[in-house]
Amino acid sequence: MSLSVLLAASPSPEPVGSLGEAAEQAGNAAGWVEENWSTWLSTGLRILLIIAVAITLRYLIRRALTNLIDRMNRSAQAVEGTALGGLLVNAERRRQRSEAIGSVLRSVASFLIMGTAALMVLGAFKINLAPLLASAGVAGVALGFGARNLVTDFLSGVFMILEDQYGVGDTVDAGVASGEVIEVGLRVTKLRGDNGEIWYVRNGEVKRIGNLSQGWSTAGVDVTVRPTEDLEQVRKAITAAADAMTKEEPWSERLWGPVEVLGLDSVLLDSMTVRVTAKTMPGKSIGVERELRWRIKQALDEAGIRMIGPVPPAVDGESAADPTAAMAAPSAYASATSPQSLATTPIPPPTNLNK
Repeated sequence: MSLSVLLAASPSPEPVGSLGEAAEQAGNAAGWVEENWSTWLSTGLRILLIIAVAITLRYLIRRALTNLIDRMNRSAQAVEGTALGGLLVNAERRRQRSEAIGSVLRSVASFLIMGTAALMVLGAFKINLAPLLASAGVAGVALGFGARNLVTDFLSGVFMILEDQYGVGDTVDAGVASGEVIEVGLRVTKLRGDNGEIWYVRNGEVKRIGNLSQGWSTAGVDVTVRPTEDLEQVRKAITAAADAMTKEEPWSERLWGPVEVLGLDSVLLDSMTVRVTAKTMPGKSIGVERELRWRIKQALDEAGIRMIGPVPPAVDGESAADPTAAMAAPSAYASATSPQSLATTPIPPPTNLNK
């Protein structure tokens, strides 16, 4: 038998070496796992604890905010329909305002809690948070400069809701647009104009707000009569019409105070003006003024008191004819000594010199 055949038939020592290396690697891995399993377990438990605490805290805070908003809505519904409720905003507006505030607070709370939990989890993995926080700060500054209009609109909307500057159903004058508020958002406010158009006004563009629906309004009527009328009769007629109006529906609800005759606002040669005012429900002053004018006019007619207005620019009838309208302008030829007359005078014929 040849040597090559014996060498080929002899067992190779390589499998024995491979098995030994595998056993050695397995032993090293088992030892590494045995050395680090406590660290892994503590890290995992720490992460689970952070997540559990964050979720629980987020749930409790959101539930507390929801209960607070519900309590605010119940208190608003309790005063609705009372004398105090008439001075406050209606329940629907309070509900929408409280819901908007609650949504903002819940979002802020969730962001802070979950963001802090995420940073704590990264710290549990022994990750250096300094570069991450620095990058987040730079990104926040860049985002603030790039989207400053969006940030301005958002912050203006938050303060507008917190300060209760206006709400759904209010009639406001925002400078850039005016009308009835139909929707209030953190970035945009919707207004419906007098002709039915809808205005989308960014909260950051609103520099001043004139709310015509909060508190109370004032209805003012000017009654112009002849200067020869008896002022006491005028006062009695206006007072009787106002008293009758305050006792009838729906004017008894819209009038929040007695109709007052303030006195003479102006006295002229051909007229005098009596000023009448009344405190009304917000947004109802125009209707009260129209009804008050109607009733005052009827009362003055019954009392025989005549109301007058401004004198029209043109009087009725034809004006008298101007006697000089048909006369011609004076002519320069009417005078015999004028240069025009002398220029047109015929030249006399020459005299006979032979005589």
